Amino acid sequence: MPWIEASLRGQRVLARAKTDGSLDADGGRVEIRYKPNDGRAYRAAAGNLAVTPGAALLPDDTCAPGEPVAPPDKAGAPSPRGAAEDGAAPRAKTAGGSKRSAPSLGPLPAGSWIAYTDGACSGNPGPAGSGFVVIAPGGKIAEGFEWLGTATNNVAELTGILRALEVIPEDAPYVVVHTDSKYAIGVLTQGWKAKVNQALIERTRAVLAKRGKNVRVVYVPGHSGVPMNERADELAREAISRRSTQTIALG
Repeated sequence: MPWIEASLRGQRVLARAKTDGSLDADGGRVEIRYKPNDGRAYRAAAGNLAVTPGAALLPDDTCAPGEPVAPPDKAGAPSPRGAAEDGAAPRAKTAGGSKRSAPSLGPLPAGSWIAYTDGACSGNPGPAGSGFVVIAPGGKIAEGFEWLGTATNNVAELTGILRALEVIPEDAPYVVVHTDSKYAIGVLTQGWKAKVNQALIERTRAVLAKRGKNVRVVYVPGHSGVPMNERADELAREAISRRSTQTIALG
């Protein structure tokens, strides 16, 4: 089965392809390699891959035989830089074959609001979109997506977090925001110094500061089968495909 050069959120990869040059997706995911001689085989969502224009098909032996790689938090082994955020880690399953749940945060205070956010970018920078899912204490769900025009993946990730926070009432007793962007967590909560995106970062920090200790921004591995995280990713990609913005109210 041939390979073809593709872009995974701005990063060059080699992806499995059909003889007509289209991506060979199995269950919506495509086998990829970061380096031809790397024996680690990753799977990325087909919607996050873009075949390089004019790329030629490469023979099967372009890449060495590979073994499926489990997510770092399960296997304990490091992934290539950006793998978790770029959707390259394989979909994790429990022993019964079901999707993973979000990382356990322990018991949450009564009346907690939960959000899942994501950003997508076709090229970096390139056409970009953000998505979010907000779950109210009673179980009602609000979700939305925003078309950002040409932007970077980091801008899309930050915007998703900001939009989710704007949906959640300011008097919410406790808020947990899930993101698969370590960059966003770093610049918003860990004091990372940002050379770009300062205005967006400061605006998001200000919204977080208003909530004080009643809000947490936590990491969730991207594209690892966590349902609401997957949904946020779908919404971010929908913003790109539709070139539009939409918010669906709690219901």
